[in-house]
Amino acid sequence: MKNAFKVLAVAGLLSTSALQASDAPRTPSAEGASVYIISPADGEVVGNRVTVKFGLEGMGVAPAGVEKKFTGHHHLLVNGKSLPAFDKPMGSEVKHFGGGQTQTTIELPEGKHTLQLVLGDHKHIPHEPPLVSEVITIMVR
Repeated sequence: MKNAFKVLAVAGLLSTSALQASDAPRTPSAEGASVYIISPADGEVVGNRVTVKFGLEGMGVAPAGVEKKFTGHHHLLVNGKSLPAFDKPMGSEVKHFGGGQTQTTIELPEGKHTLQLVLGDHKHIPHEPPLVSEVITIMVR
């Protein structure tokens, strides 16, 4: 019993914020894997309610917190000025889809907007190498 308690105590210490995300090795992505936006299409003119469908090839989708080889969950940048850091969990600069969702409907004001996907691992950290979609531009009318 005492040994089991010591193991749990050490495991608890290792899971605290004392270890920085950048200190841990990043989750590998599958060779040749890619993430992309199925729809809307680049240059498409859409209404203010936009359904964005996420595409993933060569890997699977799993909810946040589920650690399974070659899986991750989607993060959407809307009008992102720059990509998130690749060595720490993604924050408020992206919309998180930690439930394993493969599409969403968002409301956007009239005008030009950009969309981009980043796949994150079970800890919301981009894989190594990172899977990032091309930026698409849409026009909301």
